[in-house]
Amino acid sequence: MNKIFTLLLLALSLSAQAAQLVIDDVNVIDVHTGKINKQSVVIDNGKITQVGGKIKAAKDAKHVDGSGKWLIPGLVDSHIHLFQSGGLYTRPDVIDLSKIKSYDSEKQWLKDNAGDLLKRYLSAGITTVIDVGGPLANFEIDKKFDDPTQYPNLMLTGPLISTYQPKAFEIDDSPIIKVNDEAQAIALVQKQLPYKPDFIKIWYIALKDQSAQDSYGIVKATIDESHKHGLKVAVHATELETAKLAIKAGADILVHSVKEPIDDEFVAMMVENKVVYIPTLIVHHKYVEALGQTIKPSQADLALANPIPVGTMMDPKHLTDVSVLKRYADYQPKWAARIQKEDDFRAANLKRLSGQPVTIATGTDAGNIGTMHASSYYDELDHMQQAGLSNLAILQASTINGAKVLGKEDSLGSIESGKMADLVLLNSNPLKDIGALKNIEYVIKGGALHTPASLIVPTPEQLAQQQLNAYNMRDLEAFLAPYADDVEVYKFPNTLNYKGKDKMRRTYKGMFERVTDLHCELIKRIVFGDTIIDQERVTGFADGEIIEATAIYKIKNNKISKVYFLRK
Repeated sequence: MNKIFTLLLLALSLSAQAAQLVIDDVNVIDVHTGKINKQSVVIDNGKITQVGGKIKAAKDAKHVDGSGKWLIPGLVDSHIHLFQSGGLYTRPDVIDLSKIKSYDSEKQWLKDNAGDLLKRYLSAGITTVIDVGGPLANFEIDKKFDDPTQYPNLMLTGPLISTYQPKAFEIDDSPIIKVNDEAQAIALVQKQLPYKPDFIKIWYIALKDQSAQDSYGIVKATIDESHKHGLKVAVHATELETAKLAIKAGADILVHSVKEPIDDEFVAMMVENKVVYIPTLIVHHKYVEALGQTIKPSQADLALANPIPVGTMMDPKHLTDVSVLKRYADYQPKWAARIQKEDDFRAANLKRLSGQPVTIATGTDAGNIGTMHASSYYDELDHMQQAGLSNLAILQASTINGAKVLGKEDSLGSIESGKMADLVLLNSNPLKDIGALKNIEYVIKGGALHTPASLIVPTPEQLAQQQLNAYNMRDLEAFLAPYADDVEVYKFPNTLNYKGKDKMRRTYKGMFERVTDLHCELIKRIVFGDTIIDQERVTGFADGEIIEATAIYKIKNNKISKVYFLRK
């Protein structure tokens, strides 16, 4: 059964007893045309039932005042990977740090935190995510979090059908599986069918000693078999030759930019074959920055992303004896120059295709090292804008075109009667400033009304890690955010140093400005209910002083209410 149809039926069931929801007198953005109309929108049983200047509402309807606000369809991230966290230890095929943190523990963390990651997407107004390849275990995640009112719509496929096998992924339930011939490719497509994938993904890699033409038969067989079962096919093909061959073979979606200049033939092939283009502009330089040890998590990363993988971005500061990290750092300038050249091509290619009748959809490739789930979306939009896309084109790529990736535009992606009620109420106009997408009043998912803050209930460990990340970035306001306004800070066991966030702000402001190489290494953490005990080592002071301390964080009402410090 069509997954979106199933979600609609479930939304109907879940909201059967719920009151009708009406958003009154709101600026409705038509993403097809860019026109804005002041209208009211009626939502009933998880679906949009009326859009217009005059509507009929039930007597017991719940009303939301939309005056002075803007309503858009729910956003779509058309390229994510839930088998990756965004952290430093998540791609052992790229950098093997398993002696520091095992890959098995990374996989377990992802399994335990899949729901948290999905909630973070929803809090950013991203109501649909497309997982573009992972282990078969991901289908269990899909079943577990299929509530259309509380989680994003999740569309996914299984393992990447690949022309190359990273050694690190020669494991049980691998996210990437190499096939050696057409028969193996067909068999791997058939193996996924019982799991009801939403599409099939190919990793079309041509190494230096390989010809792209040599693997063409595998790509063609995979696509033909997928199409036979009504499944679209997404292809990772970043060279111009592999991208053309993928289109020739019948690819429906190119999941990355081409990293060299495209030509007239490629553009014509894209248009003629109606291939969707997902540029993923930021992921490559995020790798360079993270492994080259120059990355600076954004304010969105510090506030929105799960803080555990964000925290690993600062680990190289104290992992100085890891030779592989040193090699990356030494190579970073040359690597950065190469990636910048490719990024310039990606931007130019995107701009050229945007002037053609090509469906361009927003995708982050979130989960890769340095590209955090949910928060990276804003960085991707900024890069699309820098490439020359208008705000309307970006909004279209992030809504209706995202729905078109897998042919769901009849049920998602725009504000029209009969469509699923996945909407975002904004406090300012994204057609004037794309940054307005960060300023969310409400997220409406399957007709259920949410504030962004209500969707993320941080654990005590997340609060402790969030303030630690901001401490290491010397971002004062992000550091203060997890603390209660009346926080109490003690010298262990019970000597009160000061009380209140304002005093804390004054205390840390000077240190953050003065100690520019400040770094706190987490040596050990104990989680005991609402109490977090961190053993820490702080470095970066001008005189070479090293502070070793234990911090005890007491959590109350989802904020750090008390801190006890014990120094050696």
